[in-house]
Amino acid sequence: MAKLEITLKRSLIGRPEKQRITVKTLGLKKVNQTVVHEDNPAIRGMIKKVSHLVEVKEV
Repeated sequence: MAKLEITLKRSLIGRPEKQRITVKTLGLKKVNQTVVHEDNPAIRGMIKKVSHLVEVKEV
């Protein structure tokens, strides 16, 4: 399976609580922090929910 490299590009200040929780669940805490996850429907759904805050690359 492919892996996804997810980077937090925008701040969470002023964002709704659901978006903050989703970003935290992805494992992101700081702006420009990058994490790697397996590509699966659950991760894709979380990315779609906060797509305006993160940048995604396939590894």
